[in-house]
Parts: sequence; structure tokens; C-alpha cells
Amino acid sequence: MSTAITYEEFENQWLSDIRDDEGLTSVEKGRKFALKLISQWLDFSEDTEDIFYCDGAGDGGIDIAYLQRDDDEQNDDVRSGHTWYIVQSKYGTAFAGKETLLTEAQKAIDTLRGHNQRLSTISADVVNRISEFRRNASDDDRLVFVIATCRQLSSDEKQALDDIRVVGQSEFGSMFEVESVTIDTIYQRTIENLPTKHKVKFTAELVPSGDDLLVGSIKIVDLYSFLREYKEQTNDLDLIYEKNVRKFLGSRKKVNKGIKDTLNKEPERFGLYNNGITIVVENFEKLQSNENIYSLTEPFIVNGCQTTKTIWDVLDPKLNSGGTGGGSFDDWRSRLNKGIVVVKVVKVGESGGELLTNTTRFTNSQNAVSQQDFLALERSFQEWHRIFADRYNIYLEIQRGGWDAQRALQRLRPLATKNFDKCARAFDLLKIHGAGWMGNPGLAFGKNPPFAPGGSVFKKVVSSEYGFTIDDLYAAYVLNALTATIKFGRGAKKQSRGQTKFLFCYVIIELLKYCMDVATIEKTNDNVSKAVIRVFSDLESESSMSLRDSALTIIDDYMSQTLDDSVFQEETNTGDLNAFLKNESLGKKDFSPLLFNAITIGKKTLNKVGDVHDIENLLRDL
Repeated sequence: MSTAITYEEFENQWLSDIRDDEGLTSVEKGRKFALKLISQWLDFSEDTEDIFYCDGAGDGGIDIAYLQRDDDEQNDDVRSGHTWYIVQSKYGTAFAGKETLLTEAQKAIDTLRGHNQRLSTISADVVNRISEFRRNASDDDRLVFVIATCRQLSSDEKQALDDIRVVGQSEFGSMFEVESVTIDTIYQRTIENLPTKHKVKFTAELVPSGDDLLVGSIKIVDLYSFLREYKEQTNDLDLIYEKNVRKFLGSRKKVNKGIKDTLNKEPERFGLYNNGITIVVENFEKLQSNENIYSLTEPFIVNGCQTTKTIWDVLDPKLNSGGTGGGSFDDWRSRLNKGIVVVKVVKVGESGGELLTNTTRFTNSQNAVSQQDFLALERSFQEWHRIFADRYNIYLEIQRGGWDAQRALQRLRPLATKNFDKCARAFDLLKIHGAGWMGNPGLAFGKNPPFAPGGSVFKKVVSSEYGFTIDDLYAAYVLNALTATIKFGRGAKKQSRGQTKFLFCYVIIELLKYCMDVATIEKTNDNVSKAVIRVFSDLESESSMSLRDSALTIIDDYMSQTLDDSVFQEETNTGDLNAFLKNESLGKKDFSPLLFNAITIGKKTLNKVGDVHDIENLLRDL
């Protein structure tokens, strides 16, 4: 994608589908703005069950509440905890500066404290949930107040955020945090070569090794100061990991328990236990020859993501929450000042090129860190992004906000860029594949990490043994396009389709595989993808509609509360439908026998009415 687009152009395009929709009320526009901004920032699907819309009368200062769960399948030593995001959104002229921040934050804090009795049903439900959350919270769990605005905050407004943090932590403790997110946050994550260069001070004991490498150590407290200054400049700490894991790490704040324990109990020994970090920069220079202060231009941490995120997570609430210390805190702070982190600073120039690639790959692989898988994804998806454009004229979005930026380029410079009218989100296609081809509808509905770099499903898909190709990705796009015509999720026309998009994908692929059996076609992933493309490229064809209607009948009947063989009669359904549909065993005969039987009957029905033979003929020459 061209990087010539300005922020103003990006913002105008980003807001266009909100601003130009004359059918929306001001409240609805505000909600659409907040949902788009927060979902791109935190990278979740807009139809997730963990989002609550509270805006309107009786909202108690809460527009959106979102629960980000720790559903990571990594080992128990690496956790991100659960986080409730309490969002106050100010779209357009609704934001009037510092006083708006303080007033709305105080209102939200009072609501969460239970001091606001005039709440809507939804807001009251959210308050009750958060009260339970606080009672059961561990040290890894967080409560984050978020202000979402169109424009960046001024210095006075940023100071107001610090004031809000102090008030919130006095009430809720160190679990309370404050964040701001703007359209510029998404812009900076989307545009790779920003016109503004970030230069950040870095105080460390370093020695040169050639012209492009500095090696040494940095005090933990100085590393924290470096991270804090970077966040103050960019308003988004996650940007510092762009050259490593890019958009997939997001704001989940993964915490390594071993690192956390060392910081809390033995900070002076940190350098002995930790492998250190690697920072790549466009340039570095020593500011004064007799002091250990450097200026790093465009720094990115390519190895040590867990280390630095955990240092931030532990130190920020301890050192940035006020208080004059004393006792155990002074002892801990004294020992912290002795703790260091081993560090390498690598100069890679403006473009980075091979040196950046090799530094990222080798520093991660030599330390056996799962981030090595993230680079493999980056390469694969960059290539698939190009092929989708050239072969199918579809924009494959591999980073949040990319489609908005592309549409802005098309509108402003139609002759200078390729023009698309279709877009597909790459991560969504991976989940479609996991639900249908891999037979994991519950996993696809319930969890994101397994499908992200480093997750079990992602590792399997990109392995050479699995043989995932561009045809598999395109077939997932074709099936996803079919689900879009049916409308699953919050906008579903039938209640039975509110939570069953991935289950539908699983069912329809099972029916298609039956047709492949009849046609004596081997059910390899490659053949299934070819069959999906053959049948569903024309959504109006008889074969496509036959399979679609058969799958929908199975789904609608299975989700019916009045039928004897529905999901509500499954012995493994304990009454929590949401949890049942997210179970990784969904679709397996032992876990959901009634679903298994329904699919079997659906196959027989296809055979009885003769539809299977039409599909068989369509597939025979695959």
C-alpha cells in the first residue's frame, strides 16, 4: 500500500461511513464511531458476545463495556489476565476538552462504585458484572477506563488522564488504568512510514561493536522511563513492537509470571535471569560524550516483547500512582535500582531490509521465543495480500485500518492506486477455515489466540506439512461471503443465527464432504477448497442454494427451544448456551450427539431429494 496518504485523508475516509449515513441518529452515530474505533484498537469482532452497549439515557457515563478474556492457550507462565474496558466515547463536537474528560470519568467511576442508582438495565448489568469481576480478580486482571475521541488529546487533556488515574486507583487499586484512543491511533498502526520521526532518549551503559551495533545493559528503571517517553510521543506503546508482532499482539498486555515474580521479589537479580532485549533503530547517536545518554530514532523492540511489556505492567502502577513511599516500598525501590536488562541496539537504516529481517528472526529463534512464528505470518500474508489483489481484485486486510486507508487512496488518487470494491479480513478467513475445514466451530467462535501467530491452529496451518495455499484462503473468502448474505451475529434475522456463524460453516462443509464422498473425491483440504469455490462462487446456483438451505435448516432446528433434538436437550449443555457453543468439542459425536444426528439426517435428505447427485455432477471433474 502506498504510504503517501496523509492523516487528514485517512480520517476523512475512516469517518465517511459514519458521517454520511443520514439514517442514523446522533446517538447511533456515536455508537458506530465508538464500536469501530475500539474494535480496531483491540482487534475484536463487532458481533462478539462480550461487548455491551450502554449509551443513551441512564448510561452512567459508560458508552461501551467490553470484556477481553484471557483465552490464550500458551503455558501457564504466560498470562494476560482478563480486562474490562469501560469506554466513554465523544464523537465530533461532543468532546469539549479537559472538563469533558474529568466530568465523564467521574460519572463512570461513581457508577462503578455503585453510587449511581439511575441506570438503564444494561448499565446496571455491567456494573453488577464488574463488581463480581473485582471480587474475583487476580493480580493479572485490569479495569481500564478508555476515552475514545476523533482527535489527539492536548497536553492538558493528557494531564487530566493522569488525574483520572489517581482518582480511579484510590478507589479500585492498581488494577485501574486509563487509556485514550483516537483515529490517529489506528492511522499510525496502519501507515508504515510516518512523516514524523520519533526520537527517544535512552540512558544505558553501551559499547559499540562495529558501526551498527551497541551492546550493554540498561537499568530497569531507565528502560521503564524510555517506554514511558515513547508512549508520551506516540500515544500508543504497542507501536514499539511493530517490527516484531505487528497488529496481532494488540493491547492484551501479556504478562510473564516468572518475569513478574522476579521484578516483585528479586529485581536486583533480573539481569541474571533474563535473556535481554533487542532494539532496532533507524539511527542512534550519543548525546554527550561523557554521559550514557543516547538518542534512538524510530526504535522498535524486535526481541523482548514479553520482558518489556511485563516491566511496564509491573512498574507503571507502582511508580506512576502517587505516594511518598516508605518501608517495604523503599526497600523494593532500592533493589530495583540495582536491576538491569541486557540490551542490544541495532542500526538498520530507514528501510531496514535484510538486516532488520535477520535480526528479528535470529534473535527470536535463538531464544526459543514463539514470536518467530509472527514473522512467518507476516511474510505469508504479505504475499497473499498481493495475490488477492492481482488474481481476485480483492483487498486482503492484514492490518486494522488498512481498508480505510486503501479506500481513501482510491477516492483521492484513483489513477495512482489499484481500485477495489471488495475487502476480506485475513484473520476472519483463518477462523472460517478452522471452523469448516478443520472441524473446530467451537474453538473458532470462542477463541482468537489459537488462530493468531504462535497459536496451535496458526502453527498447523502455516506448517509445510499442512500445505495451506492461496486457494484455501480464497475458498474461506467464498464461504465467508455466503455467511454475509445470510447475516449471522447481532444483525441476524433469526435468533438461531445470532451465535452460529462458525457452526454453520462447519455444517455446510460436512454436507459438502458427503457430496464429495458420493462423487468418490478424496476429502483433502485442497479438494474441499476446490469444491467450495466450484459450488459457492455462484451463490444463486441450485447447488449452492441447496447446500445453504440444508445447512440453515439443521442450524435453525438445532437451536430451537421447542424441538426434542435441539441443543437444549444435549446432555453436555449445562444451561450456558454461550459456553456450549464455544466448546472445542462441539461437532464431535460424544459431545454433541444430537448435532451429529441432525447432520446425518441432513445428508440423507440431500440424497433423498436428489440434490446430492446434482452436486456430485458439478464436482466430478475437480
